[in-house]
Amino acid sequence: MKTTTLIAALALGLTFPAAAQAQQMLRPGVTLNGQLSAGDARLNSGEFMDVYELEGRGGDRLTILMNSGAVDPYLMIDGPGGFSDQNDDADAEDLNARLDVRLPVSGRYRIVATSYAPGETGAYQISVIDGAQSPAGGNPGGGRIEPGQTLSGSLTSGDDRLDSGEFRDGWTLRGRRGERVAVRLSSSDFDPYLMVRGLGLSEDNDDDSMQRGSLDSRLDFVFPEDGEVEITATSYAPGESGRYSLSVTRAGEAASRPEPAPGQVTGTIEVGAHVRGRLQDGDAQLRSGEYVNTFTLNGRAGERVQIALISEQFDPFLMVTGPGDFSTFNDDDPAGGLDSRIVTTLPADGVYEITATSYAPGESGDYRLSVAPAGADVADTDVRSEQAAPSGGRLSIGDTITAALAPGDSQLNSGEYTDSYSFIGERGQRVAIDAVSDEFDTYLMLSPPTGDQMDNDDGPDGTNARLNEVLAEDGEYTVQVTSFAPGETGRYTLSVAQGQESERQRVVESGQRVFAVMVGVSDYPGDHNDLPFTDEDAVKLEEELARQGVLNPASIVLTNAQATRASVTAAFEQVAARAGPDDLFIFFFSGHGVQEDSDDPAELDGQSELLSLYDGDLSDDELAALFDTVDARLSLLVIDACYSGGFARDIITRPGVMGVFSSEEDLTSAVADKFQAGGYLSHFLRTGLDGTADENGDDLVTAGELSTYLRQQFRVEVADVEAETADGQRNYQNLVIDRGGVQVDDVIIRLAGE
Repeated sequence: MKTTTLIAALALGLTFPAAAQAQQMLRPGVTLNGQLSAGDARLNSGEFMDVYELEGRGGDRLTILMNSGAVDPYLMIDGPGGFSDQNDDADAEDLNARLDVRLPVSGRYRIVATSYAPGETGAYQISVIDGAQSPAGGNPGGGRIEPGQTLSGSLTSGDDRLDSGEFRDGWTLRGRRGERVAVRLSSSDFDPYLMVRGLGLSEDNDDDSMQRGSLDSRLDFVFPEDGEVEITATSYAPGESGRYSLSVTRAGEAASRPEPAPGQVTGTIEVGAHVRGRLQDGDAQLRSGEYVNTFTLNGRAGERVQIALISEQFDPFLMVTGPGDFSTFNDDDPAGGLDSRIVTTLPADGVYEITATSYAPGESGDYRLSVAPAGADVADTDVRSEQAAPSGGRLSIGDTITAALAPGDSQLNSGEYTDSYSFIGERGQRVAIDAVSDEFDTYLMLSPPTGDQMDNDDGPDGTNARLNEVLAEDGEYTVQVTSFAPGETGRYTLSVAQGQESERQRVVESGQRVFAVMVGVSDYPGDHNDLPFTDEDAVKLEEELARQGVLNPASIVLTNAQATRASVTAAFEQVAARAGPDDLFIFFFSGHGVQEDSDDPAELDGQSELLSLYDGDLSDDELAALFDTVDARLSLLVIDACYSGGFARDIITRPGVMGVFSSEEDLTSAVADKFQAGGYLSHFLRTGLDGTADENGDDLVTAGELSTYLRQQFRVEVADVEAETADGQRNYQNLVIDRGGVQVDDVIIRLAGE
């Protein structure tokens, strides 16, 4: 292989003829003319070659081009730390050579211009171009990017523009349903701005909330389905241009890192200890050229540790491997800076190997490695003037850190200092966030990927702040630790832990705990007109609850001629008697509702409300008497009928009873032909209990969630549905919900989950 030949030749100090020994310097933006001739040095395989030098900076992305009409060009590059690369043809239809490289470290690189076949001679041109300014083939205007890649580009005057005037490059990313990715856009030339579109996603970001004071942009999102999205790399302001770097990683991952090369263990380390060491010539090396020192740690299953690698002489990189193929690694501390830090939970008892190495090949220097219990201070007064846990950065659920509010921190508009952290959360995940301090009155703010911020000043134990939330969506959440009063400073402990259901929720069991009487009448004898779909409302509700696996077999459905006064009363008494203090009791009715004059002083409008059954009416007072016999955890009354709101006054009179009614007590209710349902409430109750009302995804439908869902659906679908009073006054159908003593977080049903 040509690369092997070149490296061997350079390593042996091959003596080149005078023309080659000159080794002209190449610089980005400069094109040189050269000539392969019979007097040039040769590779061992017989090809003539010219050697050039290039002074490069670590991280530079360069495109090296060799064009010729006389020879088939071939390019090679060699540099510090064993770096090398080669190229024959730029593409299948272009025999000119092209190398796109990212220089791993600063230093002097040697570039060899040669030919594909031995003995070829002739003129050529060689040039080096900044990677962001590469001609065709160098990702102008975007292209395709894959997780684990970091690509360079540039915004230029020839790019497409957004309607608002910003230059843009479009990049295509393919992913799988449920795959989490983090996209980062970095530039020192302009203020980056990211957008992601496709598959129903519409995400934007200006500044990375994880990097305080940084203008770089970052987006974390989850693929909702298999397919492609477009990532738009653009700027915050119109007309900005310049170079940028775009990277995509799977959430919680970094770009792939080589496995350590076999080598001797440097030493051992214990939790609570630190060691000092040095990377240097003679150490074991990764296949990619980085020196490594390896330490063993005896760990226990479930133990959470914080491992830190600190150096002022090289860019640290940490890797940890252990029992059961456990593996994790980190380049830069999530809280900022080049030092490396890993906070992790050890999965099993056993010996773990901690590898201390560098980000780039060939780096050497002194370092300090420490292992501490997660959340403990990692002090290093010898290497740093103060090395407490950093203020701000990435956290994982389960982390506890100690930091401080201090002058120089970011400030809220009202003057309070603030530290910002972020973590990746999942819909339905419960988190408990605590900020504890003896030095100031803590205040917490939690901002979801979208939606409203949640705040807390004082938790259950005085001035310490606590948020106990169920995350409503996948994505990146931002936690801000601040103080109640402006200007307060001091140390604090922040923890983000797995939350727990409240005691009221934990006692709600899954399974067939719903005891329901479901009544629907469409076919009315006598003076009442028939109603479409109202009998099906009762049947469909039974089917949905059964499909969810929550309906107890003791439940009863009565439709049309079955729904007599006697049978409904008997069914109510029978099912209610079976429902115990751990169960939910539901009485559902869809059909006609009527009013009649009443001299009961409790009826403020002088009207009593009645349900029209097949052979007669059931009054609000009679239904209230039946509910007085129920001894369930929670009782839910749902009436989809004209004037149904009037039942609330008579029945929602004691704890544990909640009522949902399709209209106010003096207004009619409409048939929901659009949904092939006897009423809008019947339809949306059914869709809500199928899990759609579970707003935060925790597999619980609470009273608050069901109420919110029903109100939202009525606002969208029923806002313009007209209704009228018995004497012809016109208005609109409005939902009535009365939770009585039922709390927002009280559980209606526990879903089966996935």
